[in-house]
Amino acid sequence: MAVHDGSPRHWGVRVPTARRAGGAAPASAGPATAAAVVASAAAGAYVLAGLRILTGFVFLWAFLDKAFGLGYATASGRAWVEGGSPTQGFLGGVAVGPMEPVFHDWAGAAWADWLFMLGLLGIGAALTAGVGLRLAAVGGTVMMALMWAAEWPPARHLSDGSPSMSTNPFVDYHLIYAVVLIALAAAGAGATWGLGRIWARLPLVGRHRWLL
Repeated sequence: MAVHDGSPRHWGVRVPTARRAGGAAPASAGPATAAAVVASAAAGAYVLAGLRILTGFVFLWAFLDKAFGLGYATASGRAWVEGGSPTQGFLGGVAVGPMEPVFHDWAGAAWADWLFMLGLLGIGAALTAGVGLRLAAVGGTVMMALMWAAEWPPARHLSDGSPSMSTNPFVDYHLIYAVVLIALAAAGAGATWGLGRIWARLPLVGRHRWLL
């Protein structure tokens, strides 16, 4: 994303059982079939875990680049720690859509900068660690929806009449990221290669399941 300007006592890999992966193998199934079900469930868990970590890195990198000006989407002189605004360039450059004036008002505001940066850091850390995926999904979906509205893919032309260069009137990468976040949370993807199991056993999380 680039915004321009095992054992419950172990943290290691735990192969999901067939029952956890969506139901046990039929009683009549032979050892080979049962093993195939377990292997398939494990492979699916690993794929989701990898997707979760990679997606988390997307958000973490966006935070680090904007905070410290690593020279990718953000030049060093425009880093947040040097007084630059993470939202000024993107929101100030919005030139299409019904929320264009709203985004211009938000551009460079301190509260917008803090919310945006804390969102990137929180979502990235949650995904990477495999905890709080439901909160990450909600927060990330809101963020992606706002960024989708800022780019406004349905428009063929910008406010000044120039081509918008939109290639699809609805589906863009912001929508894909939102769906990925929701899918990871729904699948409980923090249990593999993450701290999801430990997190779920915390008393606070046990009392408030929306923290999963």
